[in-house]
Amino acid sequence: MLGWIFFLLIAVTGLFYVKWFPYYNRAFVAAANHSIGSSILMGSAANPPAPSWDAALNYALAYGKAIWQAMVLGLLLGSAVQALLPVEWIARLLGSTGFRSVARGGLLSIPGMMCTCCAAPVVVGLRERQSSPGAAIAFWLGNSVLNPATLVFMGFVLGWNWTALRLVLGMLMVFGLGYLVNRLVTPQEAEAANRRLSELVASTPSSGIFMRWFGILWRMTVRLIPEYIILVLLLGAARAWLFPHAGPEIGNAIGWIIALAVAGTLFVIPTAGEVPIVQAMLSLGVGVGPAGALLMTLPPISVPSLAIISRSFRPEVILLVTLSVVAFGIAGGLLAVGLKF
Repeated sequence: MLGWIFFLLIAVTGLFYVKWFPYYNRAFVAAANHSIGSSILMGSAANPPAPSWDAALNYALAYGKAIWQAMVLGLLLGSAVQALLPVEWIARLLGSTGFRSVARGGLLSIPGMMCTCCAAPVVVGLRERQSSPGAAIAFWLGNSVLNPATLVFMGFVLGWNWTALRLVLGMLMVFGLGYLVNRLVTPQEAEAANRRLSELVASTPSSGIFMRWFGILWRMTVRLIPEYIILVLLLGAARAWLFPHAGPEIGNAIGWIIALAVAGTLFVIPTAGEVPIVQAMLSLGVGVGPAGALLMTLPPISVPSLAIISRSFRPEVILLVTLSVVAFGIAGGLLAVGLKF
């Protein structure tokens, strides 16, 4: 019971302070100004800065300032899932390979409102406690793609047609991909998960949960944060290669839609960062097709978040999710063009 109390205290207090209250206030800013700030990708400039260490450091600092509190919360929750909750509880809630566990994972993600990197440590914790792969994927993608605050910002800043596009494709992405990933679970994997759960139940002591929590938190931090920082720096330096232009020359041709879908899938942004990025690009004359591709691919995954969860899923699952996000980006771009956004 003490573990449950502390877990709920961390989750509710942390999310209220880091997410719910700030986003509540920002919604009024979005409604009044039709903007939530400048693009983190290029600021007030027409294009990202040339590749350099200065560009890398500047982006890492701006990005770190935007997400550090959420990352700390993600690490706290990811370790708390493993130490403070009953060992079999996650497996009981999210462990089945049917659609029900996927639906639960997706719905549980909605209050989180985290960016892909900050939700990733929680996904690691869920998988360590034998959540099914599909439920964990639905939880991971749902945090950013179905973020209700981002959908509201999008409506006030870009227009409610963009919100509808994101919501429809986002639901297909979260629940469809989660279900598909669960269909890939082999009988051998399911049997191994059951054995691992039995081992965890038998080997986890009933006392000392807080010392165990601190130990898991330390190991997660040491393992995940260094590579995460390096990858963010590299992506910050590579902005000009991933997004070389922003103007009317980037039209609605399929080549541009595919290119921006791939770039958006690889790049890393803070929560709701896609809204000012797309707003800035549209104001510079970029076509609605590439803008729609970025709207669907910037939030759900990135190279750093893929690195964080890489040990928790089979490589085939990581590849499937990555390619599927690119495909959803292409679909979003084509729909934006076809519906004449």
